Amino acid sequence: MLIGVFVMAAGCSAIIAGATSSMADSLADAIINQSDPETVRQGAPAFLLMMDGFVGNSPKNGSLLQGAAKLYAVYGAVFVDDPDRAKRLTERGFNYGRRALCVRQKSVCDMHEFAYDEFITGLRRLKAGDTPALFAHTVSWLAYIRTHSSNWGSVADLPKVEASLERIQALDEDYESAAVHQYLGILNTLRPAALGGAPELGRRHFEQAVEITNGQDLSIKLEYARSYARLVYDRELHDSLLVQVIEANPEVPGFILFNTLAQTEARSLLESADDYF
Repeated sequence: MLIGVFVMAAGCSAIIAGATSSMADSLADAIINQSDPETVRQGAPAFLLMMDGFVGNSPKNGSLLQGAAKLYAVYGAVFVDDPDRAKRLTERGFNYGRRALCVRQKSVCDMHEFAYDEFITGLRRLKAGDTPALFAHTVSWLAYIRTHSSNWGSVADLPKVEASLERIQALDEDYESAAVHQYLGILNTLRPAALGGAPELGRRHFEQAVEITNGQDLSIKLEYARSYARLVYDRELHDSLLVQVIEANPEVPGFILFNTLAQTEARSLLESADDYF
């Protein structure tokens, strides 16, 4: 389960920021502060349906569309083991993300289909106020690509996703900054330097993400170990990061659920380290 790409997709307590229902906000807080992932796995579908209902009643409410996009992305990519279900759920999330950006800025409707140069031009049209919609679009796109990784056409869109993340930083460097750095860290460590990757740039992004969260988001250290340390065969860094994750107190408000998931994965990665290195 690749937590790191999506764990912050929910935007923590702002998973459905701007929603008109205070009950929905309370549910979001309950989810991210739940220490039993299985409870979330079983209970979140009801929340998905509730978000569908909210959007159905207000189909042009950008905040609701953004929240639905991020929730479907994180649930489909992190909590669903069946590949076909994961594809359907993340596709629904991406559809919400596309609609959210279109509602915000009609000139970039369906810009994921643009040729790369036209896509970059579209990004430049976006202003600071468009950042939340672009973030929801980008995160739901990442989740979609992850569950459709056998489709090379989807994977080929990763440079556009990276450009979107960089545009988010340019528009508002403080907006979900840890998440954006984490995603950029992962994208830059997908390939070794000899094959066009930028692992050292990825490392710097991971370190910035750790610094921004004061090390309290354990999923960042987990992905730092998995994406960077394994790529460059740095066993010492790999084991050190994973031990830090395992020994940390996961009960940090706003991170409890994903810290718990990160600790489970960290134990698995550490156990398999002898076979990898």
